[in-house]
Amino acid sequence: MSYKNIFDVHAHYDDEKFDVDREAFLASLPDMGVKRVINASVDLATAKKAIEFAEKYPFMYAAVGVHPENLEGLEEDYLSRLASLYSENEKVVAIGEIGLDYYWDIPKEPQQRVFEEQLKLSLELDAPVVIHDREAHSDTMRLLKKYQPQKVLLHCYSGSAEMLKEVLKLGAFISLGGVVTFKNARVPVEVAKSVPLERLFLETDCPYLAPTPFRGKRNSSEKIAFTAEKIAEIKEMDTQTLIDITTKNAEEFFGIK
Repeated sequence: MSYKNIFDVHAHYDDEKFDVDREAFLASLPDMGVKRVINASVDLATAKKAIEFAEKYPFMYAAVGVHPENLEGLEEDYLSRLASLYSENEKVVAIGEIGLDYYWDIPKEPQQRVFEEQLKLSLELDAPVVIHDREAHSDTMRLLKKYQPQKVLLHCYSGSAEMLKEVLKLGAFISLGGVVTFKNARVPVEVAKSVPLERLFLETDCPYLAPTPFRGKRNSSEKIAFTAEKIAEIKEMDTQTLIDITTKNAEEFFGIK
């Protein structure tokens, strides 16, 4: 199995699981068929790390934002700092990841407030947004409909095929990762079958959600090949063609030439 032109639209290479070999591993990714990677941040500290990676590795880009699990101790001036990071760095290509997470016992009101503030910021900056939506589908869709950002990516999409219809009406995109390869992945398979190719990206969310046969191990961008093979099987098409289409989609979405 050897593929090229892989675009991983959502990774977390700042995670401690990469501390043991980060530099050597990142340097090796192009030789494994990986063309581009977007490292998503969860707060201002990881945003700076993502930018450092983007400056060091030509194939890497950054998204800057505050994740709903990272609201404790949030700086009062976080919006202006995010705006500066986005505006002053060419390789920062999105605001993200931002959104709502109702899986954990985190108060909903602060999550919604910070999500709304960052959606407004994305509109002011005319920036793409990368959305985290975990067990918060109704409120996520409500706020997306309210603000109507022009470029929306629901990363690691976990909604139903029915919800996908509403997502597509908004003009939004989704990315799928290793979950679609899991044995019990009935809904993700339905989604993969239903999503139009022109609205689809591929991702890892590494180091999390490694595809079968690596489930439970450290995920990384080259393993998108296994996710792509599964989606290509579902869609009855060639795997490299699927990779090429999703990469072109992502390059256009994020404005990367």
